[in-house]
Amino acid sequence: MNRFLISAAHKSSGKTMVSIGLCAALAARGHQVQPYKKGPDYIDPMWLAQAAGRPCRNLDLYLMENDDVVTTFVRHAAEVNLVEGNKGLYDGLSLDGSNSNAALAKLLDLPVMLVIDARGMTRGIAPLILGYQAFDKDIHIAGVILNNLGGSRHESKLRQVIEHYTDVPVIGAIQHDERLSIVERHLGLIPSNESIVAQAKIRQIGDAIAEQVDLDKLLSLSEKAALPAPHSAEIVAIPNAKVRIGIARDRAFGFYYADDLDALEAAGAELVPFDALNDAHLPQVDGLYIGGGFPEACAVELEANASLRTEIRQAIAGGLPAYAECGGLMYLSRSIAYEGRTYQMVGAIPGDVTMHAKPIGRGYVHLKEDASHPWPRPDMPARQIKAHEFHYSKLENLPLDSRFAYHVERGYGIDGERDGLILNNLLASYTHLRTIGSCYWATRFVAFVRRCKEQSTSTTSNSEKAI
Repeated sequence: MNRFLISAAHKSSGKTMVSIGLCAALAARGHQVQPYKKGPDYIDPMWLAQAAGRPCRNLDLYLMENDDVVTTFVRHAAEVNLVEGNKGLYDGLSLDGSNSNAALAKLLDLPVMLVIDARGMTRGIAPLILGYQAFDKDIHIAGVILNNLGGSRHESKLRQVIEHYTDVPVIGAIQHDERLSIVERHLGLIPSNESIVAQAKIRQIGDAIAEQVDLDKLLSLSEKAALPAPHSAEIVAIPNAKVRIGIARDRAFGFYYADDLDALEAAGAELVPFDALNDAHLPQVDGLYIGGGFPEACAVELEANASLRTEIRQAIAGGLPAYAECGGLMYLSRSIAYEGRTYQMVGAIPGDVTMHAKPIGRGYVHLKEDASHPWPRPDMPARQIKAHEFHYSKLENLPLDSRFAYHVERGYGIDGERDGLILNNLLASYTHLRTIGSCYWATRFVAFVRRCKEQSTSTTSNSEKAI
């Protein structure tokens, strides 16, 4: 197999563009390409998945145990395995680098392809590369991809300097080209599910990368023996009757981890997609899952779809079990105030959302589960749930007697102290959970939906007998 890490000296060096382009270019040559993304991220994986034609998997050394990381990598490995890092190669939360990109490279034995934004650089590129090599001798920087070059003369100078002072081969030299950029928003790139030209953009980037990166050299430098799988628990399907869970999949809502969707299905969920922008009616479902996204960017269309909003509000008021994260929470509120306008939303949550210019909550979250949490508990519930949040909005005007499922020990959540608003059978939070480690949210949610369905069926049956 081939496997490698696309990293950089610092963020905004172009590694996402390079990663997307490599996925597209290698897939176009007939290779099976499996993309991975380090850290908590939804948007980059959406682009990588579309470019590769396979779901992107997230690898997170902060939220996941090492065995979970290795198991996830091995379980989904293909012919070519590309891992896109986050920030710089040695960047991470811990001083010892235990959750850095470099640590991931060591754990998975990944040769590093270092993307360097070379704007304004000539001879100074040599000490940069040499320093990155010297900082950790266990990291193998197998190749360099130069980005944002100022022309053939600039490229020639850099190649000469690197060849003279270092032993790292240049495997790519990408000229500065505005056409290769993807529009950004406050959380990063515009999601591919919002971009009607995403496939054309991916093809354009892939063509440019194929012309300017030596793909054969990349593959020769990244050929490795397959990793052995650790003795870690597999996702085992639960032999229970299926429950139908409606899931919002459209331009407004697309923040879902592939592993969570797998876990929901393994637990017995049939995922029924619906479009909150265009579907007039909610499908026949036993539960509802609305993930994150950018509902504020689609607020006009969401507001205009009044029939669906009404059906969702009535269903939740009637006891339909539901789970909403971040953007889903925003959609279920009464309103969203954004760029000088207020848009009416579902109204299942008696509160209003206001968008802010700066982040309200951003980064890793630690939660302590309260006794009021409605989902069935595992035999040994987690003492602390690790998760993450990314939101520029705040939920306001909630009733003083509102109930919550979590106490926030790190992060912000809904009000800086609490998260996981409980209303009827709805749990709505700003926190994004992952079914990893000791947090089995997907299994618990499906069990909750099944329990609610059984109780509803039993109540209906008893009512019919009484009649």
